[in-house]
Amino acid sequence: MKNNYVSPFSARYASEYMSSLFAAQTRIETWRKLWVELARAEGELGLPITPEQVAALQANVSNIDFDYAAQKEKEFKHDVMAHIHAYGAVAPEAAGIIHLGATSCYVTDNADLIIYRDALLYIRSELLKVIANLTDFAEEYKAMPTLGYTHYQPAQLVTVGKRASLWLQDFVSDLDEIDFALKNVKFLGCRGTTGSQASFKELFNGDMTKINELNTRIADAFGFDDIFDVQGQTYPRKVDSRILNALSSIAQSAHKLATDMRLLQHDRQLFEPFGKTQVGSSAMPYKRNPMMCERVCSLSRYLMADAMNAPMTISVQWMERTLDDSANRRVSLPEGFLCADAVLRLVQKITDGIFVNTPVIEKTVREYLPFIATENLMMEGVKRGASRQDLHEIIRQCSMQAISKMDNGEGCDLLDQLAAHPDFPLTLEEMNSVLDPCDYIGCCPEQVQALVDKTRPLISGIDRENAEINI
Repeated sequence: MKNNYVSPFSARYASEYMSSLFAAQTRIETWRKLWVELARAEGELGLPITPEQVAALQANVSNIDFDYAAQKEKEFKHDVMAHIHAYGAVAPEAAGIIHLGATSCYVTDNADLIIYRDALLYIRSELLKVIANLTDFAEEYKAMPTLGYTHYQPAQLVTVGKRASLWLQDFVSDLDEIDFALKNVKFLGCRGTTGSQASFKELFNGDMTKINELNTRIADAFGFDDIFDVQGQTYPRKVDSRILNALSSIAQSAHKLATDMRLLQHDRQLFEPFGKTQVGSSAMPYKRNPMMCERVCSLSRYLMADAMNAPMTISVQWMERTLDDSANRRVSLPEGFLCADAVLRLVQKITDGIFVNTPVIEKTVREYLPFIATENLMMEGVKRGASRQDLHEIIRQCSMQAISKMDNGEGCDLLDQLAAHPDFPLTLEEMNSVLDPCDYIGCCPEQVQALVDKTRPLISGIDRENAEINI
């Protein structure tokens, strides 16, 4: 509705899948599925619940009257109780057995765990697409020399692929973080108000076998192999911290890649994809701004900050539970997932179409290669009988003069100066003969290939179709 605030994530940035996963329809349907499985397991384990009642609940999982539920929530000031009544209204024959023995967190927390697990699996698949793009790019350009930078100042040569391999390695480490978070998303089960299962001990007359079987059956129904050993009323909020840390890790890697791309686009060496009809500026028609990379940095910054919510929440969970986590989690977890989804979609598009400006890269290499090659030139001069210290001083003086001219906008004439110096033992032709950039990239190609050989098995068989992104 035009007069209501709509999250930019759902309206502009995130995928339809991720937006629907955190929609109210999905959330309440998941609550109802949990109520169905609770009733089914209780009936099968001997409580007075009939198959017909379970069938009535099953038939109405998607039949949700949100207006009726909103009316009840105004009355009860309790969202779970409102939806219990809304469910009972469409399945009246089962109204009396909905939520039997459970507390609110049975549906709220277990539903969150189900949704977070599914969201993590989706994020994992999107992350693999980025890894696939960077694997291809790094391998293709593993041996292409480019100027390396430390402190954003010219340093020794690396390769275009080697630089991309740094990005690739970061995202592979993020995959480890996602897998760790997934491993620790376990099922809460049906544990009661303080985690003691007192209500179920009463219902099953103290039969612990049936109580444990109840939890196992419900967990199995939702695809969970593990249940937390002990809980309070909620699942351990440490899970949220691990999830947001993993999402923040993706944001950190994405921010690094996007920042490097922005700097390199300024230097006209690499460009993010730019559409034929794309407008870079409303005032400056010539502009070709790195707008996708800028958006990645912007959204990543939000996600890294969002991750601070979870540790602050877990640290103040008093005893068996307190409710100051609820409002925060309703915002920080869904928005964190939607943001991570948006970031990965953008990074997919960027890494799928990086333009390598070969002429500028080669020109930059040629400009700085004489400085990079000075140690080799000095060693060659020593072989010809010159003093290493004398040659060092000659090169230092000529280098400072060449840099001074470059600072004034002139070209690099270091080799011309050295050739003209009466005490330097190499001619211009001899110096040029040792200035092959490929001789100064060290083990970059081998390093890239070693990483690529590790990432290829990770991306084998993945669906690499990228969703359309509104940019």
